[in-house]
Amino acid sequence: MSSVVYYVKGFFALLALTSCAVYGVIASTVLSLLGKRNLSQWSTARVFYATFSTLFNIKIEVDRPEILEKLPAILVSNHQSELDVFILGKVFPKRCSMTSKKQLKWVPFLGQFMTLSGVFFLDRANKSTAISTLDTALQKLKNEKGALYIFPEGTRSYALEPKLLPFKKGAFHMAVQGGIPVIPLVASNTSSLYSPKTKTFKSGVIKIKVLDPIETKDLTKDDVADLAQEVYDKMKTAVDLLGYSPTNDQLEAETDVDTETESETGNTYTDTEEDITVPGETTQLLDK
Repeated sequence: MSSVVYYVKGFFALLALTSCAVYGVIASTVLSLLGKRNLSQWSTARVFYATFSTLFNIKIEVDRPEILEKLPAILVSNHQSELDVFILGKVFPKRCSMTSKKQLKWVPFLGQFMTLSGVFFLDRANKSTAISTLDTALQKLKNEKGALYIFPEGTRSYALEPKLLPFKKGAFHMAVQGGIPVIPLVASNTSSLYSPKTKTFKSGVIKIKVLDPIETKDLTKDDVADLAQEVYDKMKTAVDLLGYSPTNDQLEAETDVDTETESETGNTYTDTEEDITVPGETTQLLDK
């Protein structure tokens, strides 16, 4: 039965993504004409979050979201599954863009939206072309005082437990080259809510922790490896602390336990009050 639910929800999730991609094509076209192209991805991300959250009753709680407004910056996050697109919908700041593998450029509607909105497509098979694309992205980021969102793991982990894959260093080379801070974001493990491996698709809450920005102004290319390791270590610690994303069933069970505890506590007070009630005659004597 869970597999049936997984595929049915998956169909509607794909439908929601496609619909929002169509919206993104229209929004990107209109905003480009108005000279506001750098808001296209942010606008579409927010619409997708609202749509997906309403359909599947999945919420996101962000700890210290105000840090995401400290731009320019390079934002790096753990990469778990297709649900990351939903997470982007919540945390994506204005004037932010992202990189993507070039294969997505040809996906109907989604590819057109990504192209029109200014996503930077990377050809991972051609290193020189990829470097040139990242240089262009860096220059745009600095000119607009915006942000670039990158998944340093390079691929989805689909991890069934809280973990991080090894980092690729492209994001950190960019940060050092541009003297731009790195802002790490960490999402709780989402396999409890969505996982192709276990055919899971449940309602619940994803917790996001935004870590302190890490400055790169005084760093050189010789420091890139150490920077990447520092960010990895801090994100790994946060991944372990956040653990799994709670399902709504788990949250309701916790609420029921709290309610029962409060009820038992209330009964204890009532019993105590009855025990110390002074009989009428004693009360009269005390009044005298």
